[in-house]
Amino acid sequence: MENKIEDQEMKRELGLLDSTMLVVGSMIGSGIFIVSADITRSVGSAGWVILIWVISGLITLTAALSYGELSAMFPKAGGQYVYLREAYNKFVAFLFGWSTFTVIQTGTIAAVGVAFAKFSAYIFPAVGPDHILFTLESFQFNAAQLLSVVMVILLTWINSRGVKNGKIIQTLFTITKILSLFGLIIFGLTTAFRSEIWQSNWAEPWKMVQWKAGSNTAIAIGGSALFAGIISSMVGSLFSSDAWNNVTFIAGEIRNPKRNIGLSLFLGTLIVTVIYILANVMYTAVLPMVEIAHAPADRVAVAASQYIFGTSGTIIIAVMIMISTFGCNNGLILAGARVYYTMAQDGLFFKQAAHLNKFEVPGWGLWAQCIWTCMLCLSGTYGALLDYVVFVVLIFYILTIGGIFILRKKRPDAERPYKAFLYPVLPALYIVAAAVICIGLLIYKTDTAGYGLLIVLLGIPVYFISQRNLKNAR
Repeated sequence: MENKIEDQEMKRELGLLDSTMLVVGSMIGSGIFIVSADITRSVGSAGWVILIWVISGLITLTAALSYGELSAMFPKAGGQYVYLREAYNKFVAFLFGWSTFTVIQTGTIAAVGVAFAKFSAYIFPAVGPDHILFTLESFQFNAAQLLSVVMVILLTWINSRGVKNGKIIQTLFTITKILSLFGLIIFGLTTAFRSEIWQSNWAEPWKMVQWKAGSNTAIAIGGSALFAGIISSMVGSLFSSDAWNNVTFIAGEIRNPKRNIGLSLFLGTLIVTVIYILANVMYTAVLPMVEIAHAPADRVAVAASQYIFGTSGTIIIAVMIMISTFGCNNGLILAGARVYYTMAQDGLFFKQAAHLNKFEVPGWGLWAQCIWTCMLCLSGTYGALLDYVVFVVLIFYILTIGGIFILRKKRPDAERPYKAFLYPVLPALYIVAAAVICIGLLIYKTDTAGYGLLIVLLGIPVYFISQRNLKNAR
């Protein structure tokens, strides 16, 4: 049953540059500076590390190109939620919205907030996780958790004051981090390139090994262990490449959305994929594989910058990551509330979220998202949050791209200003690849992936209870 609230007018403030910067800014957070350490521990050699990033980039580009068809068909606020509703039904759309609120969007914001605090502590030790503010039985509240919470609250407040404020921050911070990353790559490959390191790292690029924790020993692996290593390593690279779809959430505020959303998806994911691959090539030119695998606190970029910039390198890279994570979370916070706004208009979320505030943005949804994100900042570690998010988000990417096939049959005559690139081959390949990764995560990361699946399934009784209450209220 519909409980549609009359649409309020959103301002179309965002052009192609703004929407592309939202894609890039939401994707580039902390992952590229950190997760290569875990990838190297899992797969060991330079060739495999680069290949993991290439595969993740191709998977992301394939999904983005496929989403272009859906974004052109339904250029409305809510994006992926709307695509699922139109292809399937309100129930499937609700499960996505539920998962977005409980883990996908809020978990990603929390993970990036934790990373922001982690690198801020490099410059300001007083805000580090070792600085315990108070203890309540087994729970300890530290300064890093406080900083991540303050960051989320500040960005929520800024975005609650209008989309123009969020747009300015997003574009400024994203351009800054793109230039900073390219600067790091160029300096690394030109001034800090060490031929002996490069030759050693690339002597056996396809030797699959795993590095023992706290040891310089690498163990050769194959068979199921090799597959497990690939699957485990892709958690970090896929998480680092995620959030590209956030631009679809704010379709109601983008000018010429039928053109600009699909184009910004392609341009943004391509820019990020190129940056990520080049950054990892630079890592292998500057650091031995063992140092990448065992970088202190997984701060690979910090370890590389010490060779590139000397003793000041750690400060430079810490500032870069603070800028990167701050801008990333701005985009995530800005976009997420638009999903809850559209859900509420369908009667599937708190009705207060269906209204825009005086600044013509979904203020109630922004603050609801903020509160739950702060709870996750207090409860989760960076690694655990990654595992939860990647498994759940892949499930809905599979369903959404499957929706292209469904809509081609349900609405063959619908206007399609843009059609999925190399349909049906590329969309089908994405579905297969993502399904293999999901199965692998359930097998090899059962605890965290299983909890992610449980969160999705908990949405089923919530949906039917909410629908029953809605029916009784009438």
